[in-house]
Amino acid sequence: MRDFDLTPLYRSAIGFDRMAGLLDNLTRADQAQPSYPPYNIELTGEDQYRISMAVAGFEDTELSIEVKQGYLTVTGKKAEEKANRTFLHQGIAARNFERRFQLADYVRVVGANMDNGLLHVELVREIPEAMKPRTIQITSTKRNNVRSVDGSLGDSVREARPLDATGTN
Repeated sequence: MRDFDLTPLYRSAIGFDRMAGLLDNLTRADQAQPSYPPYNIELTGEDQYRISMAVAGFEDTELSIEVKQGYLTVTGKKAEEKANRTFLHQGIAARNFERRFQLADYVRVVGANMDNGLLHVELVREIPEAMKPRTIQITSTKRNNVRSVDGSLGDSVREARPLDATGTN
């Protein structure tokens, strides 16, 4: 069972509807998505990822990669085969496919290449400077010395002294 009840989240959290909707969509999309072609998602650096898809039998001209509205879509359309061949066994799948991946905020595709029947799609997460954590330096205010009317050096902040019985210092 892979269904989640997000009703409590909707009742008690404000502004998390996008995240809850994303979780709903992911569980639905995962159930409906075919398993072809097989793929791996690997973490190659702190904020770098690689999707590797087994696309044996496809040429790079038969593949397309598109990023639109937070989704990465990889599509394979096999060209019509002109030669009339008779297979005794056909274990290499050469069917058309479309595979979609939901991208997180600030994740972008930086490149793709084919190597030994694998399509590698390189991704990187680039968080804007305004969103990155930063350290705030704490400064202290020091007392400034000022000269009094009589010319003596005194502190700009008057010291607090206890009041006497008459209410004066």
